[in-house]
Amino acid sequence: MAAVTSQMVKELRERTQAGMMDCKKALVESDGDMEKAVAYLREKGLAAAAKKAGRVASEGAVESYIHMGGKIGVLVEVNCETDFVAKTDTFKTLCHDVALQIAATNPLCVSKEEVPAEVLEKEKEILRQQALNEGKPEKIVERMVEGRIEKYYKENVLLEQAFVKDPEKNIATLVNEATLASGEKISIRRFVRFECGEGIEKKESNLADEIAEMTKKA
Repeated sequence: MAAVTSQMVKELRERTQAGMMDCKKALVESDGDMEKAVAYLREKGLAAAAKKAGRVASEGAVESYIHMGGKIGVLVEVNCETDFVAKTDTFKTLCHDVALQIAATNPLCVSKEEVPAEVLEKEKEILRQQALNEGKPEKIVERMVEGRIEKYYKENVLLEQAFVKDPEKNIATLVNEATLASGEKISIRRFVRFECGEGIEKKESNLADEIAEMTKKA
């Protein structure tokens, strides 16, 4: 059984707003699997934000963000249930922060489920070969691959990424906080990111660090 840490409990509580002890029990029952723990709390009727998951969010806004004098541009669609919420400062702030996140981190897709199967399999094969090259016993290689795939998700999937303005929370937590604040289901539907000269060899820069620095100065 996986050890349940205080950080895991904190993350689950931020995502669901369930009680601390309920979160700990959910993680124990789910053997430390965060998604299974969220599902457990939903089944028990204890996850406040998750209760809204089945509702329809067809209103919202398309937010744009232009960075570095027009060198990077982002369009992202964020949905909510009513036009009233779409006009609130909470929703507008979320939309802006999500667009900024996409500009900074260039995610592959919104959620884990959207990662193309062929991309995931190719990544697993690379990680599997790396583990074998490190001399790891075959019997533990698969477990290592699964652990490293979770890291891959955190780097490449928008909802799993650490928020550039506050790395203590991820984008899924940011959305859940906005959901709880507004009382409506809020979801990120889709995005597109353009970078001038993308695909052409050029000097690399760390955009995430640049945006974090700009945020500190703001």
